[in-house]
Amino acid sequence: MSIKDKFKSIFAMDDEDDDDYEDEMTDTSHADAKPAALSRKTKQNVYSIPGGQKSLQVMLVEPVNYADSQIIADHLKNQRSVVINLHLMSETQSRRILDFLSGHIYAINGDIQRIGSNIFICTPDCVEITGAISAFENEQDDENGRWQ
Repeated sequence: MSIKDKFKSIFAMDDEDDDDYEDEMTDTSHADAKPAALSRKTKQNVYSIPGGQKSLQVMLVEPVNYADSQIIADHLKNQRSVVINLHLMSETQSRRILDFLSGHIYAINGDIQRIGSNIFICTPDCVEITGAISAFENEQDDENGRWQ
């Protein structure tokens, strides 16, 4: 048994990796070839980071009916933040949209916050909202249940 075979049995090297190493050691066709010990191929673990290469987008939406809530949910599902202005909607429709979006945001571990009168921001889990707008922090609904 040769020394090479002993090392193979100890370190359980693949024949394929070993053949690559031997080919590189015997290849002298390039005058500027690197030493064989430095040019041995190494395996690298490369992981892509979600959103790392894409630019983040914020969508501005003014829904006019309840069916537009699905468009907003699709934006959130595609990792886009959405600013929603509900001033064109009736109170009943606005509440229905917010109820639907609240359930969707809960399912994707996102966040929703009020940033103005009938204006909300919805974000997916990859976006964090920090801070608060003081005018809306402790505000209660008026007697009609409408946001002020």
